[in-house]
Amino acid sequence: MDPLALLILASFWFIAPAYAANGFPPLMRGRMPIDGKRMFRGTRLLGDGKTWEGLIGGVVFGVFVGSLQIFGQDYLPQEIAGLPRMSFPIVFLLTIGTMAGDIGGSFVKRRMRMKRGDRALFLDQLGFLLMAFLFVWPLYKIPLDIMIVLVLLTPIIHWLSNVLGYWIHVKRNPW
Repeated sequence: MDPLALLILASFWFIAPAYAANGFPPLMRGRMPIDGKRMFRGTRLLGDGKTWEGLIGGVVFGVFVGSLQIFGQDYLPQEIAGLPRMSFPIVFLLTIGTMAGDIGGSFVKRRMRMKRGDRALFLDQLGFLLMAFLFVWPLYKIPLDIMIVLVLLTPIIHWLSNVLGYWIHVKRNPW
């Protein structure tokens, strides 16, 4: 297999649980805000977009996707044997880190007096990814080339998934 294609495949293989966890919460259409509608310095702590249903659904779906990888990785063809080896702790940390990054991004956006759905360049696209990296780092040292690929491609994938979410009426804005 072409080395660049293998690098891209390895990058997506590694981050699949985080992408799944990040993309799933809007499908839950949660009603119970994590912040309990509490305020912080005159604005909502997180806002209505961060719900318990979304948080739990995101974690469960991310772990589900990662579990499929864990159970299926021994059956992959030898041509792609260089993929990162997934384990439950890695999957769990990627998923929890993703959700922490997304929630942290909402906290920062509220402090900047941004409304739900307002664009926050790079914070929306990379906050969850960087926190996933940070959470998994003590257990798995992510190869630099995989990090670079993901930092470069995630904003594009994030935008495309938001456009899809907008088209299927799951998201209010196509960004």
